[in-house]
Amino acid sequence: MWTVKIDRGQIEQVLLNLFVNAWQAMPGGGHLYIKTENKAVNGKFSTISQPGKKKYVKVSVTDTGIGMDKETMKKIFNPFFTTKGTGHGTGLGLASAYGIIQNHDGFFNVKSTVGKGSTFSFYLPAVDEVAEEREESDDTELMHGTGTILLVDDEAMVLDVASGMLEKLGYKVIRAINGKEAIKIYEKEKDNIDLVILDVIMPGMSGSDTFKAIKRINPDAKILLSSGYSLSGEVRKIMEQGCNAFVQKPYNAQALSQKVFEALGKIEVCAHYSGSESDTRGATGPYDIKKIH
Repeated sequence: MWTVKIDRGQIEQVLLNLFVNAWQAMPGGGHLYIKTENKAVNGKFSTISQPGKKKYVKVSVTDTGIGMDKETMKKIFNPFFTTKGTGHGTGLGLASAYGIIQNHDGFFNVKSTVGKGSTFSFYLPAVDEVAEEREESDDTELMHGTGTILLVDDEAMVLDVASGMLEKLGYKVIRAINGKEAIKIYEKEKDNIDLVILDVIMPGMSGSDTFKAIKRINPDAKILLSSGYSLSGEVRKIMEQGCNAFVQKPYNAQALSQKVFEALGKIEVCAHYSGSESDTRGATGPYDIKKIH
């Protein structure tokens, strides 16, 4: 395979979003295929995006699901477009994946047949460099704790996965599917809630508005911001208003456990970060951790 230069955490997010999309397209079960190949692209290429280079590494995710018609295919990368019902997500997964690949100077190509399945392929430009071998570190500590966490996310799958992680870590979890529900719960249970994990991008009441409403109820509320996007734009604005910590989706248990401790003030995270801002502030990257209680 040719070499590509990527943000590992962001490409993992793209793949996870494509896997989840494929899973949801196969409610009765099916097969999921993943393929990588070197691809030389010459001249005009018929895709949603136009490539600007000739050598790419192509990654394809194929499902045997329900497929899509042409009208649906035109909208799949639009923010907030979703074929799922209310309470089952915003449709931001594919929009986020699209943006990440574009930021890597890549592009998507999608093929689908109703009743037979879909193939989502993304192309990443090859570089004339040799990839260096890196040792995988497994020294990230899983931190268990106690207390009650209000988990706010419009994606039902995220609520399920994150709740399971947090409960195994020892926390009691209260779920909210949107900002308005979160405010109602917090008004009633504020004295019992130790931490709020708050998604940034939600339909209706945004993460920013939800953050401000919670802070009006309790200026000392501890809030861990959560987003599939890196620490920039809207995320950074909310952080500057006094958020306690930030964790990037998709979650892993080690990073989530540490970020919860950080937001609760139970650890200090020293300034020993390496790699890009998105993965060091998010779900991957090394930390220097100091427990304070």
